[in-house]
Amino acid sequence: MKRLFAIGLALLLPAAALLAGNTTEFYVDGLKVIHRQSPKDVISVRLFVQGGSANYSKAKEGVEALAFQVAMQGGTKSMDKVAFQTAAEKIGTSFGSNTTYDYGDLSMTCIKAFWDESWKLFSDAVLNPAFASSEFETMRAQAIATAKGNESDPDAHLRNLAMVHSFGADNDYGKIPSGSVKSLEGLSLGDLSSHYASVVGKKNVFLVVVGNIDAKDLKAKIEATLGNLPDGNSPKVIKRTLITEDGHYIEERDIATNYIRGLMTAPRMNTPDGVPMLVAMNILGDRYFEELRTKRSLSYAPSAFYARSVVNNPYNVIYISTQDPKQSMQVMVEEINKIKKDGFEASELTNTKQSFLTYYYMELETSASQTNSIGMAELNGGWEMGEDFTDKVNAITLNDLNRVFDTYTKAIKWTYLGKKADVDVADFPKPIDIPAKNKPY
Repeated sequence: MKRLFAIGLALLLPAAALLAGNTTEFYVDGLKVIHRQSPKDVISVRLFVQGGSANYSKAKEGVEALAFQVAMQGGTKSMDKVAFQTAAEKIGTSFGSNTTYDYGDLSMTCIKAFWDESWKLFSDAVLNPAFASSEFETMRAQAIATAKGNESDPDAHLRNLAMVHSFGADNDYGKIPSGSVKSLEGLSLGDLSSHYASVVGKKNVFLVVVGNIDAKDLKAKIEATLGNLPDGNSPKVIKRTLITEDGHYIEERDIATNYIRGLMTAPRMNTPDGVPMLVAMNILGDRYFEELRTKRSLSYAPSAFYARSVVNNPYNVIYISTQDPKQSMQVMVEEINKIKKDGFEASELTNTKQSFLTYYYMELETSASQTNSIGMAELNGGWEMGEDFTDKVNAITLNDLNRVFDTYTKAIKWTYLGKKADVDVADFPKPIDIPAKNKPY
C-alpha cells in the first residue's frame, strides 16, 4: 500500500505543479478568453458555446451538433472541404466539435511549430463556415445512421430513455443533443446556418487555450479574427429540475441481458456538496464492483457515478446490465441503505482521496483534456474551481461524505430496458429514510 501511495503521489505532484498558477483570463473586444500557459508544445483551442439543448426545440434536436460538425469539417467560404482538410493534414492539425445538454464546443489541436497556420484555419472555420449543400447532405446521412444505431444499441437507447423519464419529455434534458432519426431527417441547411448564427456570438461563447504560446500573440490573433464575432445573444439557462419522487419506466426489448439505469438528483459542482458527492459516488461504484460483480457475478460492469458532464441539472447514476434484474436492483439499493445507516468507512475515504486525485490528474495530461476541464469549471461557476480541486478533495471529512450521500439518495428514477416478464412493479426498490437521530453524521 505504501508503495502504491508513493507511485500515485509521484504521478500527481508534477501534474498539480503544472496546473497551479498558470491560468489567466482576459477579454478581447468583448470575447472572454481563458489562457493556461503550459510547457507543452501541443496546443489546444476550444470555443465553448453555452445553452446546449435550451438553444433548440425538441423537433430540431441535433441541429447544433450537425451545425458544429459541418462548420468544423465541411470547409470554409474560401477553402472547400478537400482544400481545408489537406491544409490541416499537412501540418498535423485536427478539428472537432461536441454538443451536450448544457453546452457545445468547437475545437482545434495543433503543434506549436504550426501555430500560426493552424489558428488561421480554425478562425476561418469559426467565422466563415461554408455550409455547403453537399457536405450537409453527407454529414446528415451519417448522423441519421448514427441515430439509428443508437436506437438499436441498448446502452445508448437506455440513456436517452432515462433522461426523458427522469426529467420529462418537455424538459430540455429530454432532448437528444445528437438528434433522433425523425428530427435529423427534418433538418434543412437553412436550419443549420441560422442556428449557428444565433448561438455563436460573444455574449454566448468563451475561448479556452492551453499550450506553450505567448499571451500577447494570442491576444493579437484573437483581435484580428474572433474579435469580429457578432455580440449575439446572452446564454439561455436550463431550469433546475430536481428528482424528488421515486419512479420506474419499463420498455420491452427481447434481448439476452436486461439494462437498468437509475437517476438521482445531485448537487451542483460549484456548491460545497459538489466535490464530496463526486467522491461518494466513486466509492459506491467500488462497492458495486465488489458486491455485484466479484461476489455475486450478477453483472460484468455495474457502475455508480456523478454525471460530471452536466451543469444545470446534475444527477447521480447507478447502472447495471444483468440477467437477474430483481436481485441486482435489490443489492444496489441495499448497498445504498447500508451507507445511509452506517456511513462510509474511514479507510474508504482515505484510500479514495489518493486514488481519485491520481486518476484526476492523469486525465489532465493532454492539452485537449485541460481545455475541456477548464471549460467545464467555467460553466459550473468559474474556471478557478479547478485550481483548488486538490484542496477540496483533501478537505472532505467523513461527516461531509455521509451527509451529502444521505441528502441526495432519497429518490430513484429507474429505467428498464429488457424483458418485461423478468420484473414487476415491486422489483424497483426505494432507498430508506433514516430518522434524524440515527443518521451517521
